[in-house]
Amino acid sequence: MQSTESAPATNQLALNERTQHLLRALVERYIRDGQPVGSRTLARDAGLDLSPATVRNVMADLEDLGYLRAPHTSAGRVPTARGYRFFIDALLRLRPLDHQEVEILRRHIGQPVQSSADLARSVSNLLSGVTRLAGIVMLPRRNVVTLRHVEFLPLSETRVLAILVLNTQEVQNRIIQTRRPYSAGELQQAANYLNAQFAGQEIQQVRGALLGELREARDSLDRLMQTVMEMAEQTFETAPDGEDYVVAGQTHLMQYTDLSDLDKLRQLFEAFNHKRDLLHLFDQCLHAEGVQIFVGEESGFEVLEGCSVVTAPYSVEGQVLGVLGVIGPTRMAYDRVIPVVDVTARLLAAALNDHA
Repeated sequence: MQSTESAPATNQLALNERTQHLLRALVERYIRDGQPVGSRTLARDAGLDLSPATVRNVMADLEDLGYLRAPHTSAGRVPTARGYRFFIDALLRLRPLDHQEVEILRRHIGQPVQSSADLARSVSNLLSGVTRLAGIVMLPRRNVVTLRHVEFLPLSETRVLAILVLNTQEVQNRIIQTRRPYSAGELQQAANYLNAQFAGQEIQQVRGALLGELREARDSLDRLMQTVMEMAEQTFETAPDGEDYVVAGQTHLMQYTDLSDLDKLRQLFEAFNHKRDLLHLFDQCLHAEGVQIFVGEESGFEVLEGCSVVTAPYSVEGQVLGVLGVIGPTRMAYDRVIPVVDVTARLLAAALNDHA
């Protein structure tokens, strides 16, 4: 398991075995119940022959070191971001998924889909459903996107459905608005021309040839080529660049008291919609190995303070194509969430490798 940073070594040395045992018990109790943990509860949970007064002293030391804090309305303590970080790096005991759980994930991810975007949506829903957090999957980034086939179908007077087959079997549909009505015959001729001239070529090459050379000669084009030009301009200029992601289960976050502030939720949902900040965060994870965990302000984005992000990259034939993960409150079940994210990334990579 990889993490984004570790607590300072001097503070780690300050935590003896008994103190670490109490910190683990407190964090686990708080994750489970969501209530500040008092000394009597912690003494009972820890299973050590310690008085509540001794436990109180240890909790005070942990508060001084920045691992715990005391909410104003309670005599108990809750973990800080630093406390969670130390817990994750040094104290966490993961709960690996059993064979049945892995098979359920494998069957879900292995169901046939039309496109990588559909697969990403399916996996983000799966992550959200299993963890009860927000599931996020970055759409696969491919260095090469190859045009296999294109079809145009008239929908109404000036609306046309463009059907693109990319790479080996990815199908994308998009609706384009045309300047004039086109007959089914005209659209078929345009598709035939594009398939004959450009099938098997990279989308970037197709776009460059059609939208560069042909645009300069627009006035001298015959009727067929004018049709080709209009179809191609809107079909290939709107081709996705792969720098996007899908998110599912945002409403799960509303059930956590840690994130119950309406302004906080609104800002978080806006971040999901605007995407730029989260994409920047995921870009960092593209170049890292294994599971990455950002606790609170470690993400570098104010909107994610109070949240944790758990991510893992997925790859095909050694090439990292994207990142998936979950976002939720810092009070999440890391022992469960981390293995789910890790296994899901591996299964998604396997599914994509099968179709590569």
